[in-house]
Amino acid sequence: MDDSEKLVEAYLRGRGYTTVYEPDGNIPPDFAVDGAIGVEVRRLNQNHHDGTRTRGLEETAIPVWQRMRKLIETYGPSVPGMQSWYIFYRFTRPIPAWKDLSVRVANALDSLPAVAAKPKYSFDLGDGFELTAHASKLSLPWRFRHFGHSDDQSGGFLIEEIEANLKLCIAEKLKKIAPYRIKYREWWLILPDHIGFGLDEFDQQIFRSEVKLTLGFDRVILLDPRNSSRCFEL
Repeated sequence: MDDSEKLVEAYLRGRGYTTVYEPDGNIPPDFAVDGAIGVEVRRLNQNHHDGTRTRGLEETAIPVWQRMRKLIETYGPSVPGMQSWYIFYRFTRPIPAWKDLSVRVANALDSLPAVAAKPKYSFDLGDGFELTAHASKLSLPWRFRHFGHSDDQSGGFLIEEIEANLKLCIAEKLKKIAPYRIKYREWWLILPDHIGFGLDEFDQQIFRSEVKLTLGFDRVILLDPRNSSRCFEL
């Protein structure tokens, strides 16, 4: 059982389900739930080739994403009369050391005006790292909001990347389970989400309003790989 399967098993058992791992051997499903539901597991991520091997984009994207979110949160709630901003960043590999990069990011955020004179401000922070601040038209509870990121190996806003990779994963798994579908009353697809980490409540609302997917499964669930109890069901 790999790490993704262990995470899914913890999620299912935490919900009170009885699970059996690989009930039919080395064929789908990965788990049988309560004897009637087939569950397939698939890691939701992106990949790039660095010249020596294929690496998940999250190997570098996750630490940057976590640190950016943490830095943005230090600016706290919005102040009446002060502009709120959606922050988008773009990078290419290799990524600068965070000790240096965090100073550049903070300087860019500090330079944003209290009242926006234009809808967007862009900053070239060097070493292939760019930051863009989009003025919010809404009254938000925070000063800065992480809106998405991209890199030269992937590209795209966070929601778009999840949508694109979900379509690939769903198509792959539907093909895989087709010969065995009749064996189970329902089929679920559960994906440890290494792109959006299950998404927070705000991003989930955006996803539901903007993304329309043909699922082909009775349930499709994204799990936060850092916490098996956090999930987002499509």
